[in-house]
Amino acid sequence: MSIVGSSIPRIDAIAKVTGKARYPGDFQFSDQLVMKVLFAHRPHARVVDIDTTQAEAVEGVVMVLTAKDVPVNEYGLGIKDQPVLCGPGSGIAGADIVRFEGDQVALVIAESEAIAVKALKLIEVTYEDLPVVKTLGEALKEGAQILHSRLNSNIFYHNIVRRGSTEEAFKQCAVVVEGEYQTPVQEHAYLQPESGVGFLDEQDRITVVTAGQWTHTDQSQVAHALGLPDDQIRIIYPAIGGAFGGREDMSVQIILGLAVMRLKERGINRPIRIVWSREESIIGHCKRHAYTMKAKWGADADGKILAAECEIWANGGAYVYTSPKVLGNATLLATGPYEVPNVSTDAYAVYTNDIPGGAFRGFGGPQAAFMAEMQVMKLAEALGMDPVEFRMRNLFHEGSIISMGSPLPAGVTIRQVVQKCAEEAGWTQGPGGWKKPELTPAEDPNIHRGLGIACGYKNIGFSYGAPENCGATIVLEGNQEIEKAMLFHAGAEVGQGAHTTFAQIAAEALGLPLEKLELHYSDTSNTLNSGSVSASRMTHMAGNSIIGAAKLALEKWHEGDRPAVGSFVYRPPATTPMDKVDGHCTPNFTYGYVAQAIFADVNTLTGEVHLRDVISVDDVGKAINPTQVEGQIEGAVVQATGYTILENWKKRNTKALTKEFSTYLIPTVLDIPDRTRSVILEYPDPIGPYGARGMGEMPYLPFAPAVIDAVHQATGVRFHSFPLTAEKVLRGLGKLKPEVVGFWDYE
Repeated sequence: MSIVGSSIPRIDAIAKVTGKARYPGDFQFSDQLVMKVLFAHRPHARVVDIDTTQAEAVEGVVMVLTAKDVPVNEYGLGIKDQPVLCGPGSGIAGADIVRFEGDQVALVIAESEAIAVKALKLIEVTYEDLPVVKTLGEALKEGAQILHSRLNSNIFYHNIVRRGSTEEAFKQCAVVVEGEYQTPVQEHAYLQPESGVGFLDEQDRITVVTAGQWTHTDQSQVAHALGLPDDQIRIIYPAIGGAFGGREDMSVQIILGLAVMRLKERGINRPIRIVWSREESIIGHCKRHAYTMKAKWGADADGKILAAECEIWANGGAYVYTSPKVLGNATLLATGPYEVPNVSTDAYAVYTNDIPGGAFRGFGGPQAAFMAEMQVMKLAEALGMDPVEFRMRNLFHEGSIISMGSPLPAGVTIRQVVQKCAEEAGWTQGPGGWKKPELTPAEDPNIHRGLGIACGYKNIGFSYGAPENCGATIVLEGNQEIEKAMLFHAGAEVGQGAHTTFAQIAAEALGLPLEKLELHYSDTSNTLNSGSVSASRMTHMAGNSIIGAAKLALEKWHEGDRPAVGSFVYRPPATTPMDKVDGHCTPNFTYGYVAQAIFADVNTLTGEVHLRDVISVDDVGKAINPTQVEGQIEGAVVQATGYTILENWKKRNTKALTKEFSTYLIPTVLDIPDRTRSVILEYPDPIGPYGARGMGEMPYLPFAPAVIDAVHQATGVRFHSFPLTAEKVLRGLGKLKPEVVGFWDYE
């Protein structure tokens, strides 16, 4: 029996359900010290002075660290625009300014958490408050407060796409539709908040055990801030309680490394532990970007889209984080999986004093897909055409040219995906085209029923010329027969089942039973760089790297090497950056395709939106482990349900009001859809390992527009923003006073 394609139990399942798995917060040492962070708790201010005298005098306080103690007081994935600790004395321009409430100002290392908390309260910080930039409108107005002095504007990123002539194309259109759209902030809501331990390992390396998504980039960022070579830093990931993109950026990694280094200088060799509270987690780490978007699309009388103009504004918050990558995805996906010969897109990322926007499952995709699918729905309605029929006339096919002027990589299956989804939902195809099914009315006259459909596509892997590679090492031991195979791989297990997938691919490639595999994961001391566990890339990238390493190891085994070692770095087809004039490029090397149909009930008396049935059709190329694929689809549906209906981020003057799960509501079993049908299609990807595509993000993209389409079908009201809380629905139905929010004032 083939191991690839089998739903074997997850290799970490028993440890996790029995509590034996160790997450970063589970690490305890008898001689440990405890660290607490002093957060700014104000959105924008200059730190004039920090007096730590009283805090240092508290019995049990070992050390207090401030900005002056950070060797190179800056970090950031793309642009190093954020101080490790905000305050005077570091020599980095602008490092004395806090720019959001979660900026870190000081660290207390003490014998216990109680002592550390007591000392934190005794640190005296003198602030000079600065003007607060609360919204995109305030950030963009003439004379706005500039948040980063290296720029003369709060716009820190701008993508341009120009293809054909939209001006001329609109003249040929039978219908033109416009819309303004907003998508909300979303909290990652990790199972375990940010936490970790730091210590010196047996080789005197500064070692940080924590949760992240990219071991080797964590290593390089810690090393940069500490002014040390990379090889003096060791990063280890144990079990990780969720990531969803948010753990790409730093939280406790650098400060743990800093504390270990400064203690070592004082001759103290004791481990340091930190565990953030839920409130600290919510204010201290990034969020899904809030997007404000405008669109104008046109189609001819036959239902062919001729032109699309899109304007995208991403609230990047206080620092860059992953905004350029998020915006890049949104720029590409702004016109959806459709052939549009004339395109004009401008996409901007803007600094405000909000909590930074960062990567979140689908990064940029759900936001752009919402706008694109809403425009498609409007065009279909304006033409009196079935929404599936309209899509089928415009969807990509093999050889289609994207908005950035390059052909799609081979393996385009969006038409097969949409067709299957429509059929599963009850659409029929006849001589007149596609026809939507009739829904059985609910018995309760207040319950109105609707059926919505939407689709999308998502890049797999890094984009726009970003260096893309993934390494693996396999060691074979034994005499005449292979007795043991050791796999060394840095790819993080963030709850998605990656390590089980890696093991299956390795066993398949080696022709060995799983029992002969010994797995070594996520430790920079013995693994090659795997790249980030993001962009739905890990199955594709890790799979190809493991197959390559297995081939080399087997070759050396047959040549007589004992042990036989194979190390392989996989590099996919190259991508190219966007041209600065028209955006022309080859942005990605492969894609995944998805469509969803959603049956929803709307209670017009209470405003409640209830999802009865979700059909998610995903082309995964090859399901390495079908049960895990189903889990990814179902997990995405639950998370997207929260995003679309329930999770209502609130702030005042850029400070978070929903700082606990008692006020920021995530879905419970009573909130999720009654049924989720995962329909897995397997059209092999030409360059995927055993034909597999990545798919972790795909089910997220069409969910919100499909829900809003269903609500529109049920009520006649088309919402242009979400979450669809009961209050929002009732306002839309005219049963509550409308809430007026200006385009530039959306929060």
